[in-house]
Amino acid sequence: MASSLCNKPFLGAPSSDGPSRFGSLHQSDLLRLPSPSLNFSSRRSHPQKFQIQAVGSTYGNYFRVTTYGESHGGGVGCVIDGCPSRIPLSEADMQVELDRRRPGQSRITTPRKETDTCHISSGVADGITTGSPIKVEVPNTDQRGHDYNEMSLAYRPSHADATYDFKYGVRSVQGGGRSSARETIGRVAAGAVAKKILKQFSGTEVLAYVSQAHKVVLPEHLVDHETLTLDQVESNIVRCPNPEYAEKMIAAIDAVRVRGDSVGGVVTCIVRNVPRGLGSPVFDKLEAELAKAAMSLPATKGFEFGSGFAGTFLTGSEHNDEFFTDEHGRIRTRTNRSGGIQGGISNGEIINMRIAFKPTSTIGRKQNTVTRDRKEIELTARGRHDPCVVPRAVPMVEAMVALVLVDQLMAQYAQCQLFPINPAFQEPMELPRLEPVGTPL
Repeated sequence: MASSLCNKPFLGAPSSDGPSRFGSLHQSDLLRLPSPSLNFSSRRSHPQKFQIQAVGSTYGNYFRVTTYGESHGGGVGCVIDGCPSRIPLSEADMQVELDRRRPGQSRITTPRKETDTCHISSGVADGITTGSPIKVEVPNTDQRGHDYNEMSLAYRPSHADATYDFKYGVRSVQGGGRSSARETIGRVAAGAVAKKILKQFSGTEVLAYVSQAHKVVLPEHLVDHETLTLDQVESNIVRCPNPEYAEKMIAAIDAVRVRGDSVGGVVTCIVRNVPRGLGSPVFDKLEAELAKAAMSLPATKGFEFGSGFAGTFLTGSEHNDEFFTDEHGRIRTRTNRSGGIQGGISNGEIINMRIAFKPTSTIGRKQNTVTRDRKEIELTARGRHDPCVVPRAVPMVEAMVALVLVDQLMAQYAQCQLFPINPAFQEPMELPRLEPVGTPL
């Protein structure tokens, strides 16, 4: 059942018991202002009702994605605008990624049972994209709104319950509404399209994995980013590519799960075969865009890029990535403490970042809080929630990174590849195209 919002007359809207006022000004006062752009009707009108409009649901400039829906509403999904035409695309392409994100995967994820089956309702014809907006829909089928009866009266500690009220004066109680991680279904579906474009055009691969769960930290040297595969990541329920540390992480999550508590962790994301030149100087640096995208995910609390905070312990001579020319004549760096980006622009090396996720806010233990009418109470939250979000956050991180890169790829192509490149410094971004058999020379 979809959540409902109560609409009240908007502050400053015309009222039925007198003329409209803006501050202490009457409409007649405003009509006398010397501005030709102001035009107010003197006709009395009925009270107006305004819907709550939550901005911030769209990302991207050229490859634009808007997500919609709420945790316990009719469904969730996305609209993708700006996708190139003639890209082979099916619901199965998206479903692979959505299955990695869906709830109920294992004992260390939320037990909510959703198949998260997607349906493409526009933008694809005969198995290829048409260039028009792509709408993806995923219904909600296992809602339990009654689990949130207590939360309609009181705020869950560290959750967005309170801040949504502070901002809008009203909120969708069931499941947290738009603050629920269920919103990320639209991101993951769109990310599947972005990953496909990146792979097809430039051979770019985006891979993420769990590198920390609570106090279990996977040493960096145990993962080879040059050879890491998706199969290694997906080989266990915690999505850690090292079997020994995967077992330790699972045990750490299990230990708090049985107590009704939760823990946080870290997701590491790498990108291979990144075209050089993505990103822009100053405000639109590539790492800044990646940070914004990653930190827009629910429960994120930290972002590190390249050497991150550990780099502050080094000197310049220790930290600098020295250049050399490889056997193919390409300028490379011997080390990669810059994380594949220098000056806000990709340099062709592997992009490397880490995103920290806090412990899940909704836990089954008694906590102190306040009600919406400011009474202090104790709350034991109900509902089905992950004891640790990082295993399911892996495909979410990959999706957001892919959305950033495909948007930047389009920008770079338009600005710097539209005309013939300068081969002394620039490289083509796309993979070499093989001529079809029988094509005349």
